[in-house]
Amino acid sequence: MIYSKKFPSGLRMVVKQMEGLLSVSMGVLVGTGSCFETQEENGISHFIEHMMFKGTEKRTAFEISDAMDRIGAQVNAFTSKDITCYYAKSTSDHTEEAFEILSDFVLGSVFPEEEMEREKGVVLEEIAMTEDTPDDLCFDILAEAYFGDEGYGRTILGPAKNVKGFAREDLFRYIDERYAPENIVISFAGSIDVAEAEKLTEKYFESALAPRPLTPRKKPIDLCRRSLHKYKDIEQVHIALAYPSVAREHPLMDAVQVMNTILGGGMSSRLFQKVREQMGLAYTVYSYPSFFTEGGLLTIYAGVNPSNVEKAKEAILQTVEDFRREKFTAEEFERGKEQIKSSLIFAQENTASQMLLYGKHMLYNDAVPDLEKRVKDLETMTMAQCEQALSLNFRADDMAAAVVGKVKKPLSF
Repeated sequence: MIYSKKFPSGLRMVVKQMEGLLSVSMGVLVGTGSCFETQEENGISHFIEHMMFKGTEKRTAFEISDAMDRIGAQVNAFTSKDITCYYAKSTSDHTEEAFEILSDFVLGSVFPEEEMEREKGVVLEEIAMTEDTPDDLCFDILAEAYFGDEGYGRTILGPAKNVKGFAREDLFRYIDERYAPENIVISFAGSIDVAEAEKLTEKYFESALAPRPLTPRKKPIDLCRRSLHKYKDIEQVHIALAYPSVAREHPLMDAVQVMNTILGGGMSSRLFQKVREQMGLAYTVYSYPSFFTEGGLLTIYAGVNPSNVEKAKEAILQTVEDFRREKFTAEEFERGKEQIKSSLIFAQENTASQMLLYGKHMLYNDAVPDLEKRVKDLETMTMAQCEQALSLNFRADDMAAAVVGKVKKPLSF
């Protein structure tokens, strides 16, 4: 059973009741992330996510984690380009206790000065860790190459200079603007009654939220189509390419996913077979689509030996060109469909996946997704639809690239 409700404050709730389970996943999803930030704010969404766990008027940082541990619950959070999510998972007999703790730190965090200084050190280490994780660094550089230094081109962690300079009033100001009730979705999935979910949401969130307008923020989209590089004294060279793709909820979004599976979504994919199995140029090579409200992109990644950079680049580009020109076989198409369909079905058996799926859809589209229809649409998808999706990708003139490793110049095309 799936149920949704919009409360007077503008807060929305969605519930996926899953029979036969003994646990519940619950999440608070906020429609904000690095793509909404200004240059001076960049990193503040992520820093706030960290600071939410550092103390409220009722609990210290230790007491938050201790309270969750005492009931055997799991709690965590993440920040992305356009969403921040706080979530917990508990056994069904501890649902209210876990949800109360979740509401306490999301709505009642006080951001103690001493905790802020300590957490700045933690986030600065996380930024430094990205510098030591070259594939993550490569994707950050690719976002800048594709989107520029605004909107989706901004890094989630932000620059160290910004993090060092954040003050308590900056956090409260940003929360006041971006954490408006209409920009928040409460999502439940698992062993929970709809009436209970509504009661808990009313008790711990709606009753504590005063209606206030959400200040719109534009996400600048400026496709830069650049090729960037960063020299790092490491053993591998990390290559990433980005092509424009379709927006979130585009009618051909699933067809793009099937098409991508054929190209680089698994061990039987074109890229894996060509670049790794036949030519031995990379241990890791794959592709994946990213869908945003304003548009999407399809990313290709490979980690290669410095001596094989040009060979790998040419092999990837030739594989893409062959794929674009020759399309795909009926066997590849059916295999790709089954992979996407099975991933959808597998996700329906996981409370955390369902909580996120329904919560995100409600946040982005103000609606409940029809997964049964989506599976049926996948089953009836035609090769012509997938070929149409293929035609919407791989525009060479709009490509961006990034490379990290022992390289002294960007990739040329």
